[in-house]
Amino acid sequence: MHYTEKLKNVSVLGAAGKMGSGILLLTAQELLHQKLQHENKNRKFVLNAIDVSHDALDGLLKYTRAQAQKYAEKKIVEIRKMYADHKNLNENADFIQQYTEDVVDIIKPTTRIEAAYDSYLILEAVSENPELKNKLFKQIKNNNTNNPWFFTNTSSIPIHEIDSNADLKGSIMGVHFYNPPAVQKLVELIKADQTLPELTEFATQYVKNLKKIIVPSADVAGFIGNGHYMRDTKYGIDLATELHSEIPLPQAIATVDSITRDYLVRPMGIFQLADYVGIDVVQYIMKVMYERGIDDNLQSDLLDKLVNSGIKGGQNSDGSQKDGFFRYEKGRPVAVIDPENMQYTDLTTLSSKIDTYLGQKPEGAVKWKTLLKANDKEAQLRNWFNTLKNDSSKGSKLAMEYLQKSKDFALQLVKDGVAANEEDVNTVLMTGFFHAYGPANDFMN
Repeated sequence: MHYTEKLKNVSVLGAAGKMGSGILLLTAQELLHQKLQHENKNRKFVLNAIDVSHDALDGLLKYTRAQAQKYAEKKIVEIRKMYADHKNLNENADFIQQYTEDVVDIIKPTTRIEAAYDSYLILEAVSENPELKNKLFKQIKNNNTNNPWFFTNTSSIPIHEIDSNADLKGSIMGVHFYNPPAVQKLVELIKADQTLPELTEFATQYVKNLKKIIVPSADVAGFIGNGHYMRDTKYGIDLATELHSEIPLPQAIATVDSITRDYLVRPMGIFQLADYVGIDVVQYIMKVMYERGIDDNLQSDLLDKLVNSGIKGGQNSDGSQKDGFFRYEKGRPVAVIDPENMQYTDLTTLSSKIDTYLGQKPEGAVKWKTLLKANDKEAQLRNWFNTLKNDSSKGSKLAMEYLQKSKDFALQLVKDGVAANEEDVNTVLMTGFFHAYGPANDFMN
């Protein structure tokens, strides 16, 4: 079936969620782009936004409208070209309004799963729950006579398992967007052994049309991104636990977070990133990988204790950060948790203790934000890590050990065949996690 034929009727499951809303927006824009092609002027394109909440769907339309307008304002030259044959449009404002309305008009919000029974393509972005995914896929497959193809946004569950459990016979592909999909450039593409070749070709074209960076991953639980991130996080947890033999656990957690952020030049410390992703999400993905024999070290009593106590991190509906390893004010961590009593300790009372414990930080430190625009980023990083390598402070020593472990995790993914090469691992971490450099590097040399 031709590319545009599969896009005639599309459904997004979990459309009002954090991931689903971005995937819906991108797909609506792609459908509109196809609709505006001269050869498709008489075609109708429908995008069903399926979710369980009417209120959430109302919010979804507001979000879509606002984002479409922002896109049109930013890409006005491109938008004017798209509508070149619309003689009734003159001013930029006319083009922006037309584009915005056209994107929203394609979307049909509904709480009824039956809307997907007429679709040719199903994009699934529900919670990371294999039973729910399998149930939805089976229901649609058994009631849809169009032989639909399925995209799943799972970040950890092997595609072949979903394929087998839902009896999809190769009509499913892992299309793993990163959060937030409208902003993040990375998409991991994962095909199972049974995945139809024509589906792989279609998925590749779809993602390229969204102007995303594609990295293929083998169909192994966690794929490339979480294959590295979960191991990296578990190492941070283990390190904090080890340091607890010398310092209080809240201080140990804040210390490791500082090392990964300030010494390793990352956008967030490892524990703040866990809060952003969701502690319960991290716990679940580790469980998925552990239960499938990917890594027998991916169990954490600390994560279990926090989640069982209701400390889960993640974001509120307005996008603000929920408390997790840290308590947040205006998006900034201000206190760190003591898992022994679930009370928070102000970071201001710990900062001098952390500095003393880590020792004098060497001069010449580089900051993540300034590195992103630096023309000599590689040179700055090489100088900084060379300085740490030759420094005797505890902070430098711990940072270089962490850097080495991060590299080991990257090389293991290549050795295990999850990633085709080291560059793919680096691309995922730099693009999907916004790291300033890839973990497969020679900074230790």
